[in-house]
Amino acid sequence: MKRRIVKVGKIKIGAGQPLVLIAGPCVIESEKSALYHAEKLIKIASDAGIPFIYKSSYDKANRTSVDSFRGPGLQSGLDILEKIKERFKAPILSDVHCRQDIEEAVHILDIIQIPAFLSRQTDLILTAAETGKPVNVKKGQFMAPWDMKYVIEKIERAGNNGIIMTERGTSFGYNNLVSDMRSLPIMRGFGYPVVYDATHSAQLPGGKGPSSGGQREFVSGLARSAAAMGVDGIFIETHRDPDKALSDGPNMVSLKDLPGILKQIRGISEVIEKDV
Repeated sequence: MKRRIVKVGKIKIGAGQPLVLIAGPCVIESEKSALYHAEKLIKIASDAGIPFIYKSSYDKANRTSVDSFRGPGLQSGLDILEKIKERFKAPILSDVHCRQDIEEAVHILDIIQIPAFLSRQTDLILTAAETGKPVNVKKGQFMAPWDMKYVIEKIERAGNNGIIMTERGTSFGYNNLVSDMRSLPIMRGFGYPVVYDATHSAQLPGGKGPSSGGQREFVSGLARSAAAMGVDGIFIETHRDPDKALSDGPNMVSLKDLPGILKQIRGISEVIEKDV
């Protein structure tokens, strides 16, 4: 099957294109924090020679505990993402959790992300697809990679071919995920770009009781493995101090460690492309 290219502003994701980085803190902690991380990440990605898309969530609606920090909410969060977009000219990706959010989010987001837990929610997917914006669907932890073809059909049915699929690990017993790297070429075989989420794949869902644990020490190796499989993009949540982050700290990588990871995966990706 001929592989498509998805355009996000000036960035092209897919067949024959450079590896793309999608990165940012898990959740918007404050305007100051979001602007700080965006500025640092743009510099890091530029130095690494990797196209960059900024990601952060305005509302983490799927937290383990009702007491967990969710973010600033829809309107305040979108206002912050708009400031990042205007100040740094970076494309913006964030996740939506209900159809009502999309009406507001579509004016700011360059890519609408469907969270893994909602990857089979037909009405949400169709509403996102009908905006005409690129849609990134994170494969559910409970789904086989070949089942993503049905998600693709839903988006195509709405007349949208701006489809990106993201692998983020598969449930492996309780409180654990495992990455089956075979899923990357399987999903790539559907003809659309595939991204590997290296940080959520190192998550231990609910592993700390009211919150998730993680094993960030494996992020670098997982990212290298995905690059070697010919993935189109790498998704990495990062923070200047992951141990103090308000969401997903245990599986996020430190900003200071990101340049080394990017250098490795870019080198691997370039070798793979030369061999194709």
